[in-house]
Amino acid sequence: MAQLGSVTLVGAGPGDPDLLTIKAAKAIARADVVLIDDLVNPAILAHAAPGVRVVEVGKRGGCASTPQAFIERLMLAEARAGLHVVRLKGGDPYLFGRGGEERAYLRSHGVAVEVIPGISSGLAAPAGIGVPLTHRGWSQGAIFVTGHGKDSASEPNWAALAQSKLTLVIYMGVARVAAIQAGLLAGGMAPGTPVAVVQSASLPAQRQLLSTLHALPHDLLASGLGSPSIIVVGEVVRCADAWDNHGAGTLLAGVLREA
Repeated sequence: MAQLGSVTLVGAGPGDPDLLTIKAAKAIARADVVLIDDLVNPAILAHAAPGVRVVEVGKRGGCASTPQAFIERLMLAEARAGLHVVRLKGGDPYLFGRGGEERAYLRSHGVAVEVIPGISSGLAAPAGIGVPLTHRGWSQGAIFVTGHGKDSASEPNWAALAQSKLTLVIYMGVARVAAIQAGLLAGGMAPGTPVAVVQSASLPAQRQLLSTLHALPHDLLASGLGSPSIIVVGEVVRCADAWDNHGAGTLLAGVLREA
């Protein structure tokens, strides 16, 4: 009987290949087959061994996606064939990456699973424009939240989140920005609360918008920014490198750097 293989769920980071962890690079180098998500920078595959089999299993909101059940069955089949499988995910496997679902499925079928964390775009996006997620003067914590639930019953409670007084880091929220704004305002969040939107964080194509909660839907539409983007809501956005010089409603192209 063939020896059972294994699966490693690897966080590929936000896009910049230099932000890949050393442990992730080593796991990719050992892989027999790599299942790669749509948002993973293909340059990361330079760490893979020659001849490794690469399977694209992209999952993008609003686009045709590989069914999750198919991905899980494929990983199981490859592991049962004795192969070392790397499931290469954008950001971190456990932060809106369905890593928990995949690990549970594989373990229920007797497959060993290792999880290698990655730098999430929710960390890289604000850091790239000078915004700390926590600040002793403004925010004592941060909340990572998806812009939409699996269904209406799991929709984030935006009014409650507004009451938290914490920095909000919103994934997959561009398409629902008007509903998010309405929910936060209904919860008592000030219309002038600073907001940053960062598209393609850490990549040369990164673009970012500084706005306020009141003006966000208008400014976002005018900016042309789309997915994949991170929305950061909170007073900490005042720390953005360009806030003092440009103020809200300013679209800034390219990665901002300190002078």
